[in-house]
Amino acid sequence: MIDMNRATQDVNTVMRTLADPTRRALFERIVESDEISVTDLTQGSGVTQGAISQHLKSLKQAGLVTERPEGRKVFYRAEPEGLGPLVHWMSHYGVFWRERFNKLHTLLKEIDP
Repeated sequence: MIDMNRATQDVNTVMRTLADPTRRALFERIVESDEISVTDLTQGSGVTQGAISQHLKSLKQAGLVTERPEGRKVFYRAEPEGLGPLVHWMSHYGVFWRERFNKLHTLLKEIDP
């Protein structure tokens, strides 16, 4: 049985975390990489390493990334399951969009057979 309060908190956390454009850009860079270090994320970002670390902390707390320390470096990897609450929330609206697209498809066929 799904705890709706917990599910709502989870989706809110993911949405709030990804609402920040800098965090979203970091997450996208991490997704595009197998693994990436804080140093590599900082390069060319125009953001300080301290700020990057704070954003990474938020991404980690939301379950969107995991970290792997190696010596003095820390490497980050995307955690696909972290998007689960958002995907689950969006799936409720899939029926809505499928119906709309089906109606649009029918309308377009009527307009241009």
